[in-house]
Amino acid sequence: MFRLIFTARQVCFARPPLGHLAAQMAVATLIGCTLWGAQQQTGAPSSPDQTKAAEQAKPAEADNKPAENAGSQTCQACHEDIYNAFQKSPHQTVETDKKRGWAGNACESCHGPGSKHAESTEASQIRQPAKLTAAAADRICLTCHQNQATHTGRINSSHAKNQVSCVSCHFVHKNGGLDLVARKPVAINQQCAGCHIDVWASFQKPYKHRLPEGAMSCADCHNPHGSALPRSIQTTRANEPGCAKCHGEKVGPFPFEHAPVRLEGCGACHQPHGSANPRMLTRPQVSQLCQECHSNIPGPAASTRSTLGTVPPAFHDLRSPRFQNCTLCHQKVHGSYVNRVFTR
Repeated sequence: MFRLIFTARQVCFARPPLGHLAAQMAVATLIGCTLWGAQQQTGAPSSPDQTKAAEQAKPAEADNKPAENAGSQTCQACHEDIYNAFQKSPHQTVETDKKRGWAGNACESCHGPGSKHAESTEASQIRQPAKLTAAAADRICLTCHQNQATHTGRINSSHAKNQVSCVSCHFVHKNGGLDLVARKPVAINQQCAGCHIDVWASFQKPYKHRLPEGAMSCADCHNPHGSALPRSIQTTRANEPGCAKCHGEKVGPFPFEHAPVRLEGCGACHQPHGSANPRMLTRPQVSQLCQECHSNIPGPAASTRSTLGTVPPAFHDLRSPRFQNCTLCHQKVHGSYVNRVFTR
């Protein structure tokens, strides 16, 4: 090769050619050297191994390219049954949602861009919310449901803190989308009982709210998406406990309030899931419950002759059956309009 280049230089800087044939050979040699130099400058592979490596690099570059939206019609080609059922689902409105930019891409609004999945048909190339962590799945749902009143407490709710995601209760595709939200009391109770087995067992006690009969549901008292009150209790009447929806006469406001009602709520005395007491109290007998706060209370005066306390031989001698049912006299235990000791 060096000889060729040397010859070309000789031709370029030589004196006038000796003959016509020699001039043609010199020009041909010069052109060949020029083409060889251009090939070296462009970095063209000079061996079969380099050619093979370059061909393998092209698919790798294509794999690094991010996936793009393929459209819901592309999904229909393989998932026709799911696609047809999705048309009856409330989420179908996403298909025409131009505000968020999901028009024509309803499937990919939850499952992510599906161009690579459509090409390879591999499950690893598509996002499956049911297989994601609770935080990641919730982030997808809250993209649309973040500012809805029902879900405002979702992020701070006990369900979220215990890694219970939205798709654990809401099934987007199951039963043709009809199981997206359980609406009948029996269906709601069955769904909640799947995790809260101990609570459902409490409803087998003799006195309870009528959930096993299907007259009520767990969602009548609890907000599964979170609440400002403990245990996700529903609120009503400006942050009053949800008990006031049915038992409004027990809430007041009263001029003479019973402190536990205002400070601790109904659960201080009542067991709403089930009890052995007809009034669904936390203790079998009324006196046992009252004595948790009102035991060994002295009389109004420090005199030893006081008879209004509960320590024998006071007036409220609990050894006598007549004083073992406190509500015989103190009937307005939730609060009174006229009497500070709740006798009327």
